[in-house]
Amino acid sequence: MTPQATQWLERFERYLVTERRLSPHTLLAYRRDLAALRYWFSRSGVQVWQGLEHQHIRSFAARSHARGLTGRSIQRRLSALRSFFNFLLREGALQRNPALDVPAPKAAKHLPNTLDDDQMAQLLAHKPDGALQVRDLALMELFYSSGLRLSELTGLALRDLDLASAQVRVLGKGSKQRIVPVGSAARKALKKWLSQRAALATAGEEAVFVGRNGARLGQRAVQLRVAAMARSAGLPQHLHPHMLRHSFATHLLESSRDLRGVQELLGHANINTTQVYTHLDFQHLARTYDQAHPRAKTRRK
Repeated sequence: MTPQATQWLERFERYLVTERRLSPHTLLAYRRDLAALRYWFSRSGVQVWQGLEHQHIRSFAARSHARGLTGRSIQRRLSALRSFFNFLLREGALQRNPALDVPAPKAAKHLPNTLDDDQMAQLLAHKPDGALQVRDLALMELFYSSGLRLSELTGLALRDLDLASAQVRVLGKGSKQRIVPVGSAARKALKKWLSQRAALATAGEEAVFVGRNGARLGQRAVQLRVAAMARSAGLPQHLHPHMLRHSFATHLLESSRDLRGVQELLGHANINTTQVYTHLDFQHLARTYDQAHPRAKTRRK
């Protein structure tokens, strides 16, 4: 590729940081996808972006599939390409987007794993012993009470908590803020943690959750603590923070039937993302039907 073609990649990355304000995790995914594109087209003899045609992108998608990428991963790659080419269109470096209408293999639907009501009660019945366990219970309660992402929870500062109003302000994807409610059990656990936090936190540390060293608790540390609490509670499956968010959404939808409300609480930009929980809700209803309806019972015999 020519130096000018490489410069366009660098300019696009600056655009993602300054204008789109994407998270470091999303930026890393873009870098990987565009690096794969650059490698493939350099080997194909394409030196400038203007030389790309629709069939090049189709070949790239087909090659990705042949290398074992899933349909979902190829969809993500094509989405990154479309965004990059739209940027080149905006800047006048392309006349058309060669990635438009290039299909990807259908992604298999994977329904999120959740805990049921009894498992959640078993997990949160933990009796903490010491400040760090008090902290762990508080963050677990907050995950389940408010449906936070892992990055949202670890990014919380003291000023974001308003326990008097039972609210927390979180910074979600795309640096979008939202206000979500905090349930009574989570408020109780947070108050207990905050009463002990000062003994651990270093001077000037604003993070709600801190580690043994007094600094902000990292994402990996939270993942390990959540998994350890699940083992201690005797849960059979591996538990990760996002499963608590899935459980929050599923249980709320089962009770409220308010898909739009669940979307707003989760901070989903597109309601299609939230609709995956309707499939879980249907499974719940189907089990209830199977257990309760007389004709369903007859059919099973």
